[in-house]
Amino acid sequence: MTKPASSASIPNMTRRRSSPTSKLLFSTLLPFSLLICSCGSPSSAIDAQPVQINQLTPEEASEGWILLFDGETLDGWEDPAKENPPGDAWIVEDGCIKTVPRPRIREDLLTLERFRDFEFTFEWKISQRGNSGVKYLVQDRVVLIDGKPDPSAERFEDRVHYEMEYRLGNRNAVEPDDRVEEYLVAFEYQIIDNLSHPDAGAAHNRTTASIYGLVAPQNPTLRPVGEFNQSRIVLEGNRVRHWLNGDLVLDVDLTSEEIKAGLEKRWTQESPIYRLLTELPRRESPIALQHHNDEVWFRNLKIRRLN
Repeated sequence: MTKPASSASIPNMTRRRSSPTSKLLFSTLLPFSLLICSCGSPSSAIDAQPVQINQLTPEEASEGWILLFDGETLDGWEDPAKENPPGDAWIVEDGCIKTVPRPRIREDLLTLERFRDFEFTFEWKISQRGNSGVKYLVQDRVVLIDGKPDPSAERFEDRVHYEMEYRLGNRNAVEPDDRVEEYLVAFEYQIIDNLSHPDAGAAHNRTTASIYGLVAPQNPTLRPVGEFNQSRIVLEGNRVRHWLNGDLVLDVDLTSEEIKAGLEKRWTQESPIYRLLTELPRRESPIALQHHNDEVWFRNLKIRRLN
């Protein structure tokens, strides 16, 4: 098989143009519902009690916060339903962005805007035995079609390597009977049912608020399945911090030996994914909500750029 041009030149990840998410600031003028929560962290985006649902306070707006979800539409996101062929992986339900379990095309939900250094806050709840996440520093995306990647691949990682090398998958050319998964090469804030999902039981660095498969959270406090949790990601240069329900649970340098060792263990040093996630050529990228075939709900998604 003849290989296409090298994937060292990372493809453009934007599939369509749209107006910026900043237009969602109009929602600060709408009447608001109240949510009582407990968060002990320094940012005003989730500290104030009561908290407005899917709205910015005047203070947040003045501090440069952007509302990524207006509670009613997927404006500001790559809406799969508007793709060709239309996707069915995500819906808006009861003021939340929600996954549709086991869609024909399983794909993550990406913001249209890209961010470099940022503070991102969000609320989420997971279904029993559910798995999801939030991805940042997205470096690449590949389309995996069941039965069409390397037939000799035994591991998921081998399927991704094969697709990155040959680029056979095309989101806009899938057949009606194809089962499709789009995979993003990125770091992931893990969201999972810690008590009953087997992946969480396999390793502490696969539990909620970890950098998936790389760094474990320290002393996290997770609310029961079906209740909303508050999370925060702060990315400044190579330093990333994860919060869960008001507690700082992870603070790490993404260029550290711990990160490199974890990437090498999963992908090997020869992998293009190892290169992308250690060199990080794409510093501005979307924020992505992960679809892992399970039900998960997101709301109060707010972000601000850090200078």
